Amino acid sequence: MKWFIEVLRKRYATFNGRAHREEFWMFTLINLAIYIVVGVIGALLHTRVVSYLYFATMLIPNLAVGVRRLHDSDRSGWWLLLYLVPLVGPVVLIFFWIEVGWPGENRYGPSQITPAIQNVMSSST
Repeated sequence: MKWFIEVLRKRYATFNGRAHREEFWMFTLINLAIYIVVGVIGALLHTRVVSYLYFATMLIPNLAVGVRRLHDSDRSGWWLLLYLVPLVGPVVLIFFWIEVGWPGENRYGPSQITPAIQNVMSSST
């Protein structure tokens, strides 16, 4: 829940910088869970307005964290447009989001993972 709140409070519409895997995936998981709950509530009320409002509210943070995750692997945020390519695009994006971020600093800024954690991650692979 920490990452979800941090993204909404501090990085709601921040498209620059980097987002490591934990930030991206925890935000995505919690957002999906909330969206499902909102959908169920909307279904019980026989309306989709609640789901549409939640989707509209979360569109910018979803795009922002997705772009920052791409930046972590030293890719431009424009790669997010792959999502518009049926079937293949979302699968490619998932692979981009799964891969380990660029160690150290890249053109989008310094890594958000501390050097101690990077050493542990590199020794385990």
